Formats: sequence, structure tokens, C-alpha cells
Amino acid sequence: MTINSLAGTAAPLAPVTDAHALTGKRRIAFASFVDENYLPGFLVLLRSLALSNPGVCEDFVVLYDDLRPGSIAQIRALHPRIVLRRVDADRYDSYKKGDQDNYLVRKAYFILDVFRIREYDTVITLDTDMVVLGDLSELLQLREGLAAVPQFFYGQHKLNSGLLVIQREYLSDAFCARLDKCGRSGDYELDKHDQGILNAVLDGDFVRLDARYNFVKRRLSGDLPVPDDTAILHFTGRHKPWQGGETGYSRAEDRWREFELSDAEFQSAYLESAGALHHDLIVHYGTPHVTRTGDVEAARKVAAAHIASGDYQDAVDILSGVRIPLDEAWPHEVLGHALMSVSRYEEAKTQLLLAAAAPNRAATAYARLAQMAWVHGEHTEALTHATAGMSVDPTHRPSRLWAQRAAAVPAQELGAPEDQLSHVAFYMDRQGNAGDKLLPESVRSAFGPDTTSRRWHSVHAHRLFDEAALQRVNRRRGLVIGGGGLFIPDTMPNGNSAWQWNVPDELLKRIDVPIAVFAVGFNAFDGQSYRANRFRDSLRLLVEQSSFFGLRNHGSIEKVRAMVPAQLHDKIRFQPCPTTVARQLVPGWQDPAKRDDTILINAAYDRAGLRFGHDYGYFLAQMAQAVRDLGKLAEVQCVAHSLDDEKIVFDLRREHGISMPVIPMYDFENKEILDLYARTKLVIGMRGHAGMIPFGVGTPIISLISHPKMAYFLRDIERPEWGVSVHDRHLAARLVERSTELLADHDRTVADVHGRQQELWKVTEANAADLRVILGG
Repeated sequence: MTINSLAGTAAPLAPVTDAHALTGKRRIAFASFVDENYLPGFLVLLRSLALSNPGVCEDFVVLYDDLRPGSIAQIRALHPRIVLRRVDADRYDSYKKGDQDNYLVRKAYFILDVFRIREYDTVITLDTDMVVLGDLSELLQLREGLAAVPQFFYGQHKLNSGLLVIQREYLSDAFCARLDKCGRSGDYELDKHDQGILNAVLDGDFVRLDARYNFVKRRLSGDLPVPDDTAILHFTGRHKPWQGGETGYSRAEDRWREFELSDAEFQSAYLESAGALHHDLIVHYGTPHVTRTGDVEAARKVAAAHIASGDYQDAVDILSGVRIPLDEAWPHEVLGHALMSVSRYEEAKTQLLLAAAAPNRAATAYARLAQMAWVHGEHTEALTHATAGMSVDPTHRPSRLWAQRAAAVPAQELGAPEDQLSHVAFYMDRQGNAGDKLLPESVRSAFGPDTTSRRWHSVHAHRLFDEAALQRVNRRRGLVIGGGGLFIPDTMPNGNSAWQWNVPDELLKRIDVPIAVFAVGFNAFDGQSYRANRFRDSLRLLVEQSSFFGLRNHGSIEKVRAMVPAQLHDKIRFQPCPTTVARQLVPGWQDPAKRDDTILINAAYDRAGLRFGHDYGYFLAQMAQAVRDLGKLAEVQCVAHSLDDEKIVFDLRREHGISMPVIPMYDFENKEILDLYARTKLVIGMRGHAGMIPFGVGTPIISLISHPKMAYFLRDIERPEWGVSVHDRHLAARLVERSTELLADHDRTVADVHGRQQELWKVTEANAADLRVILGG
């Protein structure tokens, strides 16, 4: 049987690489109908949304039928994620009433086009005569039904449609058909067409929101002040603030005019906003502001936002374009960070030394200097900088980490070079991620039982691969690259490859021993991308140079094939992560005679915004309920792969009064990791290796999916039902239901795990036969 046919038997399901489809992460958008007459109101609405909710940046769908190009340009200048959608003016001819040219009538009909949107899970409509004054996070967190504020003057059973929060079940052909049927029948109120049609169809069946989310102007008649807790002020009626307003509402209109700003005034106001700012908005508003003013502090903020989203060269460009005074430490530090991320190390060193002169930035600057020295193999210099960082701030964790790395003595190599394989991997530090700690040894075990330095020469992926490293590799009999999701842009950024192995192209080309890429994963999150051609070029070269190119799931295979020329596609094959077949690889492995009566739960918090979006509060509440109910099946414990994984325990105790014991797996040795996972009955894990490792030792799993790779793995073993999205509307119930099913006949479930694992082992064995030929032993 061929490798490809074996790979096919392990994964008959067609790979799905759409990140949203795999993670279930909610896609949210705002939407408004805009025409030339109401454009001034919409521009104020956009400014008020950004200034009142500076950490929010979702798509904004603009429904329109007659906007001029200049107007569209004005709109785009105020929001980086505008989605234009022209409406069909003839769609509603069959049920129009009254004045066909009246804007309110046109808007009322055309806003119904919102229900024809299919790209989003939640759509929030905002009228162009609204101004946002407060926090909208409650609306962003809504997950069910169609929510609105009841009409103030017409009774609680009717809604005011200026603000609607519409969920997926209403963004459907079936609901649109109901709206169309009602519209054609004419059985709705004449004066407010959209409200009339919606109210007729819903008949009071909507989620009631507090009036502060659609606080109508008429409630302020007599020049009453706007209540402090008003989140959205709605200027209902015919008289609008940009048209001269209306007598008796001057205090309300003063709130509207707070946002009647020029672009320059608005950009400056946003950059000075308090609280967390969204990196997309910082870039969108800050870039023209810096171009216009040369403001160094603004340039620093924009550069930091670029770094946060992985756009390191853009960060270099924005800060290189302004004059940074010598005593402005923070901009020097950020520029140094950006420069080292694109491998301009000498320039970065200069900037970081300037930053280190200021006490408030010195610890971070010294830690980055230590990191660069370590990347270049200069241990003494790295330790000097790290020690300086700790002298400034004894609690500075990065400085302490780099001091530990710099002081570590590499393992003494025992074997002769001709008997060794070089091994590029991410070698995790003590108290680092437990899964990444286990990976290098697991990869080596797939090539034979001796995983020590007698047979292996370690090459840390994050160190600069220089001439000396090249010579060491070329003296060995082959090079193995593997030990984690190395294809990720931001774990340890560099400008040489733009993925985790810091290797320049010219040195990669000069490796003259066989290269085997083994069980590497494409690890980009939902919402994260490789934006530089550097990664694609390095990836293509790596595929060309490799004698074996195996990726650990079919989703990664599809992603990588999409980035390289078609003639290289056949070189890319399936090689499961060796942790998934650990029972087959550990010498003398014995399945446990008895298991602990426990269920282990793991949650991950790196890149939490990409994992949870606006749903973390919901996730936590669901997990609280799940922990309560799972406790009736077995003792529930938290297993922490890294220190940050313990956050779920603190949050559950603080928010929901639930306590769980914590297992600090980040302190475990590799054998202890395998033993613990083999002894438990069930693991519910969010990290990739909180699923793959227990599966590999024969333990049933349920994956909390917040990253596509979890779904990739479950599809490969033909058990997608063993995964539940962290965004699932019934997360707790599904976890308890599936846990109950898996535990009901535990022996049968374990046998199923063993059977699924056997399919992966067949692929690994067949690949091993090829690798023995390629690597000569």
C-alpha cells in the first residue's frame, strides 16, 4: 500500500480549511442604510462608535443605492472594515405604500436587506440618525434571538427597529420569505414600514433590550439632559441635528455635536482615547495622523499595533519615518522590537540601547537585547543583558527567562557526527508549555528508541542559522525539522524565514544532507494570517529542498499546498504528530491496569482575543455549568500545560464560585506527562496537545475548539463529534452529553481510540520505511 493511499484511509473527509467553519467563532457586523441626505449623520455615527467603543472593530456593512465615490471615500476614511452592499431598489415594488421618494420609506424597506446578509452570525443595525455614547459590549455578547428596544410610545409588544441585534437564524431565506409575504400582503402599518413588517411577522416575539440602547430623542422633550447611562441616542423624527435640529432638544444635540469633527480632530481624539484601543483602528487613524503631524507618540502606538498583528516591516516603516528624540525611550524600544523581528539586528541593538537608558523601559529593552544575543549564540552577552534587566526590575519575567536560557549548559554530544541526525525544533524551557516540551523527544522516538545526544544534534529553531550551524548540520547524515506548529508567524518572529526557524534562504540552499520535514503543523489562528511574501518564498524553498515533507494534519496540507506552486503539491504528504501514536513509540509501553476516576480539563489563553472573540464571558459561564455537571461523573481537575492555563481556575472561582484542583503539568518531565494522561478517564482540552497526547496514550478526548488545528486532527481520525466549539450555543450541555456517552462504556471508547490510532500508526510506519531509505538507516 502506498503512503498516499494509507493517508487517504486515515482521513476520508475532505479537509475544511475555512477557519470560521472549523472554530465556530462568531462573525459580527454592524449595518446601516446610507444615502447622500443622511451621510452627515452616518459619519458622526462612525466617529461616535469608535470613540465610545475604542476597542471594538467589526465589519460595518453599508447598504446603499446612490452614494457618490467621494462619499464612499469619506466613509472608508472613518472605518477600516467597510463592506459596501448595493441594494436592489426594485425589490420592494410589489409592496410599496405611500411616498416612493421619501427617505424614511426607502430606508424602511432597504434595511430589510439586512436579513439577506449571510456572511455573519450576528448583525447589529444602527440608524444613521443615531449617536453612540456608551459601551456596546452587551450587544456584542448577545447570542440568541432578535433583540431590540420596545417602542416607548406604542407598547411593549412592538419594537423600535433603529437598533436590532439579529442572530443567524433570522439571517435566512426562510425569515426573508416571511418578511416578503407580509410586505406583499400589505398587512402592516403604513407609517413605519420596517417596524410594521417586522412587528407583524414577529408579533412581539423578540428579546427586550434596555431603553438605553435606543434612547429616542422624544423622551428628552423640554430640553432634558441625556441620561448618563445612555449607550445609543436616537434622533427620531424629521428634524436632524445636521439639518438645523429642533427646538427643545439642544442638550441632546450638544451630545451629537461632540462627534461632528474633522478627520484630523477625530484621528487625534481616537489616539488619545483611554483604555484598550483596537489595533486595526490605531493603524487606520494613526497612519494619516503620523504622516500629517510627525507625532512620535502616535507613531509608537501605530508601530505597536503593527507588531501585535504581525506586520513587523510596517512597524519599522512608520517609526523610521519620524524623528525620535534621544530621550524618548519607548519609541526606541518599539522600533528596536520591530527591527529585530525583521532580522535587522545591529540597528535593533542601537535602538534598544537607547531605550535602556530610561528606567521605565530598561528592563524590557535589556530582555530584548538578551534575546538577540541568545539568537546569535552569544551566551555571555545574553546573560549580561538579562542580569541588567533583573537589576532594574527583579520581577521582570522575560529577563529571568533569558538569564536561564543564557546560563543553560548545552547537553554534551556523545556520538560521532556521521552517526547523528540534526534536529531543528523548538526546545521548550523549564516551566514552558508541556506539549512543546514533549514534542522534540516524540519526534526523535519516531526514528528509533535512542533520543539522546548520542544520535541527535540539537538545532534550536529560534537561533539564527549561521555558517557555523550550517557546517555542523552538513557533517551529520541528515536534518529533521519537526517539533510543533513551526509554521506560525509570531511566536519568535524573524525576517529571514517569517516562520519559527530563523534560517536565511542562502544557507537553506547550501544544506547538502537530506532534509526531512516531519509532522510540522500550520498553526495560524482564526483571524491570523501570513501577510508577507517572505514566508511564502521560504516555504517554497523548503519544500523544494526537502527529501521528505510531512505535515501533521490534512488541514495543514491544504493550507501549505495553497501557498506553493502546483508542481510541488505531490511532495507534501501526511505524517501524524508522533504524540498521537505514543503507545507505539515508547519502549515497553504498558496500558494502565486501572485508571483514576478523573476528568481533566485544559483551557488555553495565549492569543485569547483570537480564541474567544466577544464570547469569553459566555464560555466561562458554560464551563462553570459543565464542571458542576461533570462532577457527577468523576472528579474534575484542571491540567495546566503552561502557567497561563491556570486562569480558568481563578476566573471560575471569582465569577462563579467553582473550585478545581490544578495539576501543574508545566513542571512535569516527559514521562510524567504521558503517565498522567494515560491514567485519567477523559481529557477535555483546548490546546492541540491536550488532545493529541492523551489520544496517543489511549485516553478518550473531547476537544474545546478555539483553533482550526483541533478540528483538523479530529477530521483526520474521523471523529469530528469529539470536538465542541468554545462558541457553541449549548457548550455545557454538549460537553456533558458527550462525556457521558464516552464514559458509559469506557472500555469500548478506549478500544475506539486504539483503533483510530492504529490508522495513524500505519501511515507513520509506511513513512518510516521511506525515511530509512532517505536518511540511510
